[in-house]
Amino acid sequence: MQVSLTKTQGLERRLEVAVPGEQVEREVDSRLKKLARTARIKGFRPGKVPFAVVRQQYGGQVHAEAVNDLLQSSFAEAVAQQQLKPAGGPRIEPLQIQPGTELRYAATFEVLPEVKIPALDKLQIERPTADITDADVTEMLESMRRQRPVFTAVERAAQDSDRVTINYEGRIDGEVFPGGQNDGFKVVLGAGTILAELDAAMHGMKVGDTKSVPARFPDDYGASSVAGKQAEFTITVTAIEERSLPEIDEAFVRGFGFEQGSVEGFHEEVRSSMERELADAIRLRQRDALLDALFKASPLDVPKVLIDEQVQELQLQMLRRMGVQKIEQMPPREPYEEPARKRVALGLLIGEIIRSQSLTVDRERLQQRLEAVVAGHPDADNMRRQYLQSREAMQQLESATLEDQALEWALSQVRQIDKPANFRELTGFGSTAGD
Repeated sequence: MQVSLTKTQGLERRLEVAVPGEQVEREVDSRLKKLARTARIKGFRPGKVPFAVVRQQYGGQVHAEAVNDLLQSSFAEAVAQQQLKPAGGPRIEPLQIQPGTELRYAATFEVLPEVKIPALDKLQIERPTADITDADVTEMLESMRRQRPVFTAVERAAQDSDRVTINYEGRIDGEVFPGGQNDGFKVVLGAGTILAELDAAMHGMKVGDTKSVPARFPDDYGASSVAGKQAEFTITVTAIEERSLPEIDEAFVRGFGFEQGSVEGFHEEVRSSMERELADAIRLRQRDALLDALFKASPLDVPKVLIDEQVQELQLQMLRRMGVQKIEQMPPREPYEEPARKRVALGLLIGEIIRSQSLTVDRERLQQRLEAVVAGHPDADNMRRQYLQSREAMQQLESATLEDQALEWALSQVRQIDKPANFRELTGFGSTAGD
C-alpha cells in the first residue's frame, strides 16, 4: 500500500492512498468464494454454482462492498503509518475504483493539535476567601421568612404588598376573551404578576369597590390570542389582606422540613447549609479561574470539526432550555463559536493533563458522584441501578470524575492569591426577587 501525505492548511491533512489491484482482487475473490457456497441461482443446486457464474451474477455488488471495506481498513492503516490523530471522519474522494485496477483515493481530514501543558507554577489565579457571619445567617433567615408571608384581613384601602382578592371580567372589542373571567383571584400588589394598569388601579380600592380599567397586553404576552391587544377590565375587590412576616418558631422551622422543631437547631442547620453552599461557590470560582488561566496560557489551533460539534451541542442546549422542540428554530451559531472553541481547547488540555499524569478514575470519588446524581431522585435505588447497568452513563460519570481529578491536580500546581469576599458576592444571594 502506497501512502502520500500533504499538509493543506492549518490542521487539515490530505492522504492519497493506493491499494494494489492484486489485494483488491484477492478480497473480491475471497468474498465470491464464500458466497458461492450458499448462492441460489436458477438451474444450479446450492453450492454447485460455477465460480464464473457467481462472479458474473454478483461480481459488481461484491466489488463495491469490498472497496467500501478496504477504504475504511486502509485509511486506518495509513493513519497509523503516518502517526496521525484524526479529529473526525475523513472526506473521501475516489480517484480510481474500477474493477481490475488498483484502488486509489484521497482522504481529507483534520488532525488533533500537539498539546503542551503550560508551566503551571508560573500561572497565578485568585482564590476567594470568606466566612459565614452571624449577619449572613440573619439575612438568610429573613429571606426564609419572606418566603412564608402571613396575610391578615384588614379594613382599609389596598396598598403595596397587600394581597387583594378580586372578581374580574376582561373584554376585547366588547367580547369576553378566553380566560378573561375569574372570581376569587388573589394578587399581591407590587409583585409584578399582573398587567401594570390593573396593579396600579387596585391601589387605594376598598372591599366592595368596582372599577373599570383599560389595559393593553404586551406584544410578547404568553397567550398569543391576546398579545398586543387592548382590553377593558371590570374588577371588584372582595378582600384585602395585609402582609406580615412569621415568627421563627417551631411551626416555622417544621415548614422547612426541619422535623426536630428546635429553633436553635434550625439556626445551626441553616449555617451549615450556607457553609456548604459557600464552599461549592469557592470551588466553582477557583475552577473557572483555573480554566481561564489555562486557556489564555495555551493558545491552540483547534479542529473546526470539533468546534462545529460543540456549537451544535450548545445550540441544542439552548433549545431545550427554551422548551423548543423544532430544530428549525435553532438559534444562530455566531454567539456560540467562541464558547465552543474554548470548550474544545480546554477539553484537549485536560485530556493532556490526564495522560501526562497517568491519572485513573478514583473509584471512591466516582461513587460519591453517583450518589450525588441519584440523591434527588424519588427512587434513588432504582436510578442507581440504571446508572450501574448503563455503560454509557457510567463512562460519562467516569469522564467527569477524571476531569475533576485533573483540575484538582492543576490547582495544586498554580499559585493562588487569596482574595477576601463574602457570602453574598460569591453565591449571588439576594440578587433575585424573593431572596
